Amino acid sequence: MTSDPNASPINPLPPIVVALSVFLVGVELVFQAGNVGFVGGPEATGWRLQAVERWGFYEPLFNWMVENRQIRWDYLMRFVTYPFVHQSFTHIAFVLVFLLALGKLVGEIFNAWAVLIIFFGASIFGALVYGLVWDTRVMLFGGYPAVYGLIGSYSFLLFVRLTGTGENRLMAFRLIAFLMAIQLVFSLFTGGSPDWVADVAGFAAGFGLSFLVAPGGWSHVLAVLRRR
Repeated sequence: MTSDPNASPINPLPPIVVALSVFLVGVELVFQAGNVGFVGGPEATGWRLQAVERWGFYEPLFNWMVENRQIRWDYLMRFVTYPFVHQSFTHIAFVLVFLLALGKLVGEIFNAWAVLIIFFGASIFGALVYGLVWDTRVMLFGGYPAVYGLIGSYSFLLFVRLTGTGENRLMAFRLIAFLMAIQLVFSLFTGGSPDWVADVAGFAAGFGLSFLVAPGGWSHVLAVLRRR
């Protein structure tokens, strides 16, 4: 057996995943610095709440555009800004775990632009379904719908591999089934939150978009997976 003595003990992350992670962490560090008084003065303690109100997805604003058949760009951009605002450090920590783990698996096969399309496509579709399903004043914010899109892409890769080997393709959806089961159990104790709809929609968007953005199409992805 041979090995490369110069090989890094840590597998490098795709640059686009690093860039998204740095941006997410950067936003959170600004909030944390404001909370402890490092920057911004006394007003900085309210930066997080202000950011949620300004950048979070708010269904009544979406409904206003639908009813009036008008587009307001300050309302529309909330579809892509809400994933970068989180409730707490714990909230963003879980998002980062999914982004780094699933982003690495997907980003090693998909191009950088494809990862971006999946990330933001899942965010947009998640908010869209959230706005269509619920009549609510509960703000949607945080990166879960976006990283659930990456879970959808990961499930797509498993789906392709299982198809190529003739195994049960339903096994590709074990991860999302497990996460939804955890979310269901958690909701029984906490009363639940309507944002699970956005998460499921984000997963569906990631899975569906993968058919379109996979490099070289289905056959190429299957060939790459067989070599791994």
